Amino acid sequence: MNESLYIGSCHCGAVRFQVRTALLPAARCNCSLCRRRGALMSPMVPAEDVTILQGQESLALYQFNTHTARHFFCKTCGIYPFHQTRKDPKMWRVNLGCLEGVDAYALEAGINDGASLSVVEDA
Repeated sequence: MNESLYIGSCHCGAVRFQVRTALLPAARCNCSLCRRRGALMSPMVPAEDVTILQGQESLALYQFNTHTARHFFCKTCGIYPFHQTRKDPKMWRVNLGCLEGVDAYALEAGINDGASLSVVEDA
């Protein structure tokens, strides 16, 4: 699928961003965090293709396990809009459910084996 420019936001609208990405291949991850949050992620995109338009100060950072990946959440509504990947910190993924005009439930998704990257049990 071709890349397009999308606008995205968290649920409350405090965080707004734009991203240039394809929608497929979309993915879910089986690591302990992703299993719990259940988000559908975009293909990996270069960091420069993600721009925070509003709400940098509304973002909270969560890191676990190796503390390489950087998972961002809105401090107000708790929604995960995007993260910096562990496999390549120069690459990001966005939550496809946060993108305007995208029906994440209509997209087929594969499974990333993030659990196998863990250095601690059940991470």
